[in-house]
Amino acid sequence: MRISDLDYDLPADLIAQEPLEKRDASRLMLVDVGANRTEDHRFAELPGLLPSSLFVFNDTRVFPARLFGNKPSGGRVELLLLRKSTERPDRWLAMGRSSKGLRAGMELSIGNGELSARIVRVLDHGHVEVDLRADSDVDASIERVGQMPLPPYIRRAARSDDRTRYQTVYARESGAVAAPTAGLHFTKDTLSALEEAGHRLAYVTLHVGPGTFRPVQVESLEDHVMHEEAYEVPQATVEAIGRAREEHRPIVAVGTTVVRTLESSVNAEGDPVAGTGATRLFIRPPYRFRVVDHLVTNFHLPRSTLLALVMAFAGVDRTRHAYREAADRRYRFYSYGDAMLIRRELT
Repeated sequence: MRISDLDYDLPADLIAQEPLEKRDASRLMLVDVGANRTEDHRFAELPGLLPSSLFVFNDTRVFPARLFGNKPSGGRVELLLLRKSTERPDRWLAMGRSSKGLRAGMELSIGNGELSARIVRVLDHGHVEVDLRADSDVDASIERVGQMPLPPYIRRAARSDDRTRYQTVYARESGAVAAPTAGLHFTKDTLSALEEAGHRLAYVTLHVGPGTFRPVQVESLEDHVMHEEAYEVPQATVEAIGRAREEHRPIVAVGTTVVRTLESSVNAEGDPVAGTGATRLFIRPPYRFRVVDHLVTNFHLPRSTLLALVMAFAGVDRTRHAYREAADRRYRFYSYGDAMLIRRELT
């Protein structure tokens, strides 16, 4: 595929800037691959749109990773925390931004002095290593003074309500700097409705990184290098998938992050294996999916690896058609936007 294959036209006013008042009031486009048609639904109708299935969710938790502070000169600094060092608990890899750049040894004051940061190393592409310090617990201070890392296409500052709305209701494992957005539509009532309709639920963890929003910048997708993300597949989820297969229940991935996690975890026989790992898997057409049967997902950015995954799952032409119809029907796009259910024919 070429980068131009991931282009589409989208009016700017369809990029959702705010979440709906009710999560499951969002719209849901059903893309029926076997029948080659699309249908308009409400998200709350999801439990009735599939036979008894196993839904797999990503329970990562977005933490308030965006820190604002000052250099000794008074100049403003922004740090986006990415991940902790495995060797030193208060050392972080971050993306740093300031008017005149950052240098090793520089001391920063964060959150009116609640946190301090020392630049350990300046790396490529705006990355820095920083040591964080606080009078009390560093992680607790990050939770207090940090802001939620809203994606760049939401053109407003993060607010206090984004701490709950840019977070799934089942988030448990802290470590993501971007939400698994397909999960934002689910409420506790939606989850209960799934179980009451005969569906079963399971969880994996993939800590979503900022690379999820990074556009592909090479002409051929073969040359794109994926960002790395850490994941965990619990033994209970592997066992649930095994039972679902025995009972001929479809496996439904809630979000592209779940697809990447499950597809990254398989052994030579195509069975998911429990454990932790890190993935750079870039799913694009053509791709043979070994675990996932159906997919709940949001509408993604042009030239994104997420759109390439959806095209691999639903078909290139069918995805383009669905996106055109979504724009024509005034669906809301991206993180706080509406959703899509891709229902594939099972063999």
